[in-house]
Amino acid sequence: MTSTVSSTLAYRDSDIRAVLGALDLPCFVVRTDDGIAATNTRPNTRPDAEVLAAVPPLPPERLGSPDFLRHHGVRFAYMAGSMANGIASEEHVAALAGAGYLGSFGAAGLLPDRIEEALVRLGEEIPGLPFACNLIHSPHEVRLEREAVDLYLRHGVRCVEASAFMDLTPPIVRYRVAGLSRTADGRTAVSNRVIAKVSREEVAERFMRPPPAAMVGELVDSGQVTAEQAELARTVPLADDVTIEADSGGHTDRRPLPGLFPVMLRLRDALSREVGRPIRLGAAGGIGTPDAAWAAFAMGADYVVTGSVNQACVEAGTSDTAKRMLATAGVADCEMAPAADMFELGVTLQVLRRGAMFPMRATWLYELYRTHDGIEDLTPRDRARLEKQILRRPVDDVWDECAEYFRRRDPEQLERAEGSPKRRMALIFRWYLGMSSRWAKIGDEDRATDYQIWCGPAMGSFNDWTAGTHLAEPANRRVADAAFHIMRGAAYAGRVAQLRLAGVRLPAACAGYRPEPAAAGEV
Repeated sequence: MTSTVSSTLAYRDSDIRAVLGALDLPCFVVRTDDGIAATNTRPNTRPDAEVLAAVPPLPPERLGSPDFLRHHGVRFAYMAGSMANGIASEEHVAALAGAGYLGSFGAAGLLPDRIEEALVRLGEEIPGLPFACNLIHSPHEVRLEREAVDLYLRHGVRCVEASAFMDLTPPIVRYRVAGLSRTADGRTAVSNRVIAKVSREEVAERFMRPPPAAMVGELVDSGQVTAEQAELARTVPLADDVTIEADSGGHTDRRPLPGLFPVMLRLRDALSREVGRPIRLGAAGGIGTPDAAWAAFAMGADYVVTGSVNQACVEAGTSDTAKRMLATAGVADCEMAPAADMFELGVTLQVLRRGAMFPMRATWLYELYRTHDGIEDLTPRDRARLEKQILRRPVDDVWDECAEYFRRRDPEQLERAEGSPKRRMALIFRWYLGMSSRWAKIGDEDRATDYQIWCGPAMGSFNDWTAGTHLAEPANRRVADAAFHIMRGAAYAGRVAQLRLAGVRLPAACAGYRPEPAAAGEV
């Protein structure tokens, strides 16, 4: 957005806000005989004007790393992370791509046919525009992880967001190495970009180093990558970008970003020197307001990633009921609950607590799994509660549905459950965990108290910030509009911070950015 240059001195709060909001122009704070004022041009015509502070232009396009913008072909150092089960939908990804942001399709939890449907549609609707697709680590569904990579390579997907990885796997290594080639001058060209979302140092280090030689060798032996690609793999890190995930919705270790990010920054700097190629760091978890985004950039983030706030937007592939529930959430309205995909490992994820019984019920199921050897081992009282309150169906009926589901999705699950009552119990409990997210997605009103809605504290921050504005109403929350105001507001917050460092204290009414409907063509 290009601002109109004005040499008028602004003394009133509303006029000062306008001067500060002209982000593509410099800002001068001056003292005159009439008081403290702000202007976008140096007041050379006022002999009584003393310049107290001056800050340069700071449009939102200037935030973050220019390398991130060039590498991904976007206008803004802003990414909307993938939300599983297609909640980060094709509409969501396309809207962001068209506005200059990077969106990631929520492929986790979807069967290959559904993923391929999305890839075909995105190829038709946004040809040539950048987007990413999620690849989630699936320790109990290895086939699905492998088939997702098959699809990404077949359809020429050039960016993958790798999430929930505890260790590296052949599919993610194959995706990266299969996109390597040698240029005419002998350099390594990288076609397949990897954005790794991590919260632990040991996992971050694996993505910041070249792919493991032994794993690459196995891919060569099986004919999945070439010997030349294996040689080139030694020259590049597995990931171009590593997103540091703090207290977020879904899978999270709930670590505070100011404590986690500097540790990862030092690790990145050390490994970048060792590997010989730059590695960019992004910040995720708690990014729901301009101030949070600016704080991440101020700490050194090359880009920011939002999550929970996008699920409450119009384009999100979830129900209007879930969106309304999210729009009422406060910062403290989240809780940890067992994760369906890693239930047996005791892995948890962060979900919305307000208006839902899911966190309590899912935790009870995990306690039953931890302390019993199978459904038959439950007390009559626990079994009755399980069937009447949680499943609302006989256990045997649920098992029949589980068996049919895994015959289509992953028959190996049934093979492992054969002769293992505890494994069978786990699959039955995972039925509830899986269905609870589906009920929220389709808006099943009869199961509203069982909705599993992935959510972090950023949602509450976003709701508080947008209260009283057009973004308070879920029907007005467009994903690109939310991104526009978070980034524009982050630049505004940066300008206020620069003036504060120069000793200027602005009136409270001017210090914070408030979203207003964007003009045509701005988003």
